[in-house]
Amino acid sequence: MTDLYGEKHRALQDEFDTRKLADRIEEMIVQQEIGEEEKGFIESRPMFFLSTVDKHGQPTVSYKGGAPGFVRVIDDTTIAFPSFDGNGMFYSMGNIQETAKVGLLFLDFENPHRIRFHGEATVSKDDPLLAEYDEAELIVRVKLSRMWINCPRYIHKYELKELSHYVPGQKEKTPLAGWKRVDLVQDVLPPKDQGRPEKEGGIITIDEWIDDVKNGKG
Repeated sequence: MTDLYGEKHRALQDEFDTRKLADRIEEMIVQQEIGEEEKGFIESRPMFFLSTVDKHGQPTVSYKGGAPGFVRVIDDTTIAFPSFDGNGMFYSMGNIQETAKVGLLFLDFENPHRIRFHGEATVSKDDPLLAEYDEAELIVRVKLSRMWINCPRYIHKYELKELSHYVPGQKEKTPLAGWKRVDLVQDVLPPKDQGRPEKEGGIITIDEWIDDVKNGKG
């Protein structure tokens, strides 16, 4: 057995009489290496959820999307993915540099399936993989500590209609994020985006942008 369970886990397992089951499940499904089947699943995903922890110990979760293959399995204990243009907070990336601990959840909503992936991550702007991703700003590499397949019974079935048109590499020029057209941020846009709002739809108010988001145009 590993150190997967702590005292609080054990207390709940004992309260509900599942300690033996929990130990058996750990023996059956928890892995320290990425197999070929898991590699294929991870690299086929167009999105995942990323959990990071800030300097106060507060966890947060963010959605990460891209074209299938944007997450790569580098070897049997390492994965990598790009960080694309965001809102400038660099919240997840900063958390990784602060604490390194991450959790990733890979999901298939069409054929219910999921993998939990725990590890320690690094962030780099000099990673050689950077050149292989259109518009990537940073590369994150995650060293696996443990992973396992979860029961899919509570995953609701959805179908992917289309990739977001903001995913880099799909068009000659990736559209400007709608919120970057909001009047309240014009004076603080980074140099690369200055002047683009006027050329790509014009400057709008925060209320107009909120309406666009509500109508699926964000």
